[in-house]
Amino acid sequence: MEDQAEKLREIMKRKKDGVSKNSLSGRAGVKPADKARIITVTSGKGGVGKTNLSVNMALAFARLGKKVVVMDADLGLANVNVMLNMIPKYNLYHVIKKQKTIREILVETEYGISIVAGASGFSQIANMGEEDRRDFISELDTLSNADIIIIDTSAGVSSNVLDFIAAADDAVIITTPEPTAITDAYGIIKIIATEYDSLNMGLKLVVNRAKGAGQAKGVADRMINIAGQFLNLKVDYLGFIYDDASVQHAVLRQKPFMVVDPKCKASICVQHIVERIDRNKIGESAGFGAMLKRLFKSSSNEANVN
Repeated sequence: MEDQAEKLREIMKRKKDGVSKNSLSGRAGVKPADKARIITVTSGKGGVGKTNLSVNMALAFARLGKKVVVMDADLGLANVNVMLNMIPKYNLYHVIKKQKTIREILVETEYGISIVAGASGFSQIANMGEEDRRDFISELDTLSNADIIIIDTSAGVSSNVLDFIAAADDAVIITTPEPTAITDAYGIIKIIATEYDSLNMGLKLVVNRAKGAGQAKGVADRMINIAGQFLNLKVDYLGFIYDDASVQHAVLRQKPFMVVDPKCKASICVQHIVERIDRNKIGESAGFGAMLKRLFKSSSNEANVN
């Protein structure tokens, strides 16, 4: 059987001269294809604002002139499209089943970002045959002309969530000041440290629904110190988001709060978070090509175990 790493290299050969063969929605690209920045947003429990952060971060990056895709990788509870008041006809399940291509399910929104709707089909990646898995990853490669790809995972610590965290350039863990949310966020950090202790994860922490900077920093400092002391794992504090009534108002209207009230406290916080990420350049080995390699290896290993 041919070495799977060699097959991945075959997939990546078509990125001749550093330019992707396909561009988002047919638009020509001029940037290196493998330099899309992959940001995974995850949480230890549901209801802490993970999808809200993903969508509004995407808008903030778009305001910086970036070409942004949000991929909804939530298993069975995909809701990026709900937050944007959209009903996509096709989703990732159709790609996995080879009924549609990524480009065919990619939907441009009125907000200057594109989305890939999620489905429970992502749980089938580990059960794919070798050829099917290679074809699927080749489809993901179609997104490589984006500047930013934000992956909104499901809450918790399923193998798919961990795979996307391991494959990301920036893994953003979001929590709130509530004790249960803090406990669950620490739990996912602990599992990451156990499963991927040899990887530089680029873990970053965001505290949502904070009453102020002092409360948020107190939560972040405790988690960062504990992770460093007991797990020997570096976690960076990325910032916080105010507990802002504008957020709930926007959710009820199914619009991003950065659109409903771009000058509210929560919007300003997200813009600061995104600018902080943007200033921190990704490494030479990072980007979409590296993400595909790591995700390919992870999925292959899981399939072999099964």
